[in-house]
Amino acid sequence: MLRIRSILVLALVALAGAVPGFRASAGPAGIVQVIDADTLRVDGATVRLHGIDAPEHDQTCRRADGREWACGAWASREARARLEGRRAVCAERDQDRYGRIVARCDMGGRDIGAMLVAEGMAVAYRRYSRDYVPAEREAARAGRGLHASRFVPPEAHRRATPPRPEAGSARCRIKGNIAGDGERIYHVPGQRDYAATRISERRGERWFCSEQEARAAGWRRALR
Repeated sequence: MLRIRSILVLALVALAGAVPGFRASAGPAGIVQVIDADTLRVDGATVRLHGIDAPEHDQTCRRADGREWACGAWASREARARLEGRRAVCAERDQDRYGRIVARCDMGGRDIGAMLVAEGMAVAYRRYSRDYVPAEREAARAGRGLHASRFVPPEAHRRATPPRPEAGSARCRIKGNIAGDGERIYHVPGQRDYAATRISERRGERWFCSEQEARAAGWRRALR
């Protein structure tokens, strides 16, 4: 056991020297639950993937023929299909203002952030890292995922989108809860468990302003 720990420490030290700005710190490791294409739950912790940015749930893109499509919901679904239920190992770099762990995560020896960017489900978040710029350029050349259409970078979309009504306000009262088994269930006012349901945004739970928004994000309605 001591030998294994020593090897792990040496590996983290080596990585810290190889990647500028990397802070060697063990992070969560375990089964993945996908919140969206750049945010996961790993071993019960909410993890924001370092250096990538995915479209928002409500974001749309425009195809070459001019038609709009729900690229934000698509990116979340595709990430879920590839990552959900598999094991990941994360190396923590920071925490963001929402209390989420910012980390690089590997799955089967492959960098998850690099995979998502390379397949066009996310873009390089240049403000924080240029690690994934080459992968983004290759995805753009190949026309993969988001790059098969015209889209506004997620960060620009957030700046241009009017502020969302305050969580729990009269307009946003639908509760998106994550059950113990990882299932995403939303509760609307008047349902049996609505009043007792508590929302923890640190766990990846969230408020929704409409049932359509909740379903597009991957939640299903509570049965009663």
